[in-house]
Amino acid sequence: MNKPKMVIAGGNGFLGAHLRAHFTRLGYRVVVISRGGAAGPANFHWDARTLGPWAAELEGAAILVNMAGRSVDCRYSAANKREIIASRVESTRVLGQAVATCATPPQVWVNSSTATIYADTRGDQPANTEATGVIGTEFSEGVATAWEAAFAAGATPGTRQVALRTAIVLGRDGGAFPVMAKLAKWGLCTPQGSGQQWVSWLHVADFCRAVEFLATQTDEAGAFNLCAPHPLPNREFNALLGRRLRPLVRLPQPEWLLEIGAFLLRTETELILKSRKVYPQRLLALGFEFQHPTCASALESLLGA
Repeated sequence: MNKPKMVIAGGNGFLGAHLRAHFTRLGYRVVVISRGGAAGPANFHWDARTLGPWAAELEGAAILVNMAGRSVDCRYSAANKREIIASRVESTRVLGQAVATCATPPQVWVNSSTATIYADTRGDQPANTEATGVIGTEFSEGVATAWEAAFAAGATPGTRQVALRTAIVLGRDGGAFPVMAKLAKWGLCTPQGSGQQWVSWLHVADFCRAVEFLATQTDEAGAFNLCAPHPLPNREFNALLGRRLRPLVRLPQPEWLLEIGAFLLRTETELILKSRKVYPQRLLALGFEFQHPTCASALESLLGA
C-alpha cells in the first residue's frame, strides 16, 4: 500500500523539521522543497519564484504545506522589507500555479501566515479571533495581509486552502525560545519595556498536532489562529521563565536599552514589544484539544519540572 504524500515547501527550518518528523511517524512520505540541502528522492530544489521539476511532486499529494519566507529577524531596511514581502508572496503565487497544473492536485494546501496580522492589542482589549480580530496597517501586518491575499488568489478549486495565523512557537531546538531561555539564564527574565504587551504563543507539539488536525480531521477552510488559548502579558511570561531558570541576578530591560540591543543585533524591537493577544476560536470550536494550553505547562515540558 502506497503511503500518503505530504509536500513541505520551505521545509528545512525549525517548524519544517518538526512537521517532517510528526507526519513521518503518522505514516506519510514527506517530500521537502527548499532552496538548500542535498537533492534526493525526498528533497527538491526551487528558487521559490518559478516553476520547475519540483512542481511534479505536488501531483497526487494528500497535503501541501508552504513555510517559505525570509526571516523577519532583521533590521527593517527598505531592501529587507522588499525581500520579506517578496519571499512570501512569490513562493505562494508559484505554488498556486503548480497546484493549478496538477491532474490530481493536493487535497489540502496549508499556507503559513502569522498572528502578527492583527493590530497591537493592549490592556483589557478582547483577544483577536478570526471573526472579530482587528487587522493592522503597519509594515508587519501588511506583510501578512499581502501573504494571505496571494494565497487566496490561487485558482485551486480542487484543493482546500487553510491559512495558519501562527503565534510564537516554543521549542527546545529552534525558533525564538532557545534564545529567550539563554537570555533568561543571564538575568534577562524581567519585563521587556513596560511588560504589559501580550504574548501569544504555542508549543511546537501543539503546532504539529494542529496542522495534522486541520489537514486531516476537518473540511473547514480559511484562516485559523494557531496559538494556545491563554495569552499572557510579557511580564508574566518572563516571570515564569525566571522561576524555572533561577538566574543569580535579574537585570532591567527598559525600552531604550532594548532599542540599543536590537540595533547591535541587527533586529527590531517590534518582535518583543508588539502586543499580540490572539485566541484560537475556530480550532476550539472544531474540538481541537491542546496538550499545553497554559504557558506554565509548555515551559515545564521544555525546561523540566
